Amino acid sequence: METNTDPVSNARPKVSGSTVAWGIAAFILAIIVCTKNDSALVLEAGFLAKCFAVVVGTALGLLGAVLGNAIRRFAQPDMVYTNGGFFQLIWIKVFWNIGPQVIGLFIGVFVGCTLVLR
Repeated sequence: METNTDPVSNARPKVSGSTVAWGIAAFILAIIVCTKNDSALVLEAGFLAKCFAVVVGTALGLLGAVLGNAIRRFAQPDMVYTNGGFFQLIWIKVFWNIGPQVIGLFIGVFVGCTLVLR
């Protein structure tokens, strides 16, 4: 029996832990949007429509978070200056670590759920 030792054929696409975490966050947010929302779109939708909305919302939310991460890597400043003191500096650091991803996550989940339930 011959074993394949070619590294190219055994290569799998690597998924980072942060991508998995953003996918889980998108799934949880999509479930919350489809269950705790009192708008007419959600209240009139059936069970299968809500399930499909969760799937599409999760996919678009993950896409939004990944795009937000790409924007963060491109636009994140090397240094920040503040007049607000230590807590303002902490806020700026926290924003540039997760801010663009969270914004993309929310936009993606809301757009995905709205497209399906419309």
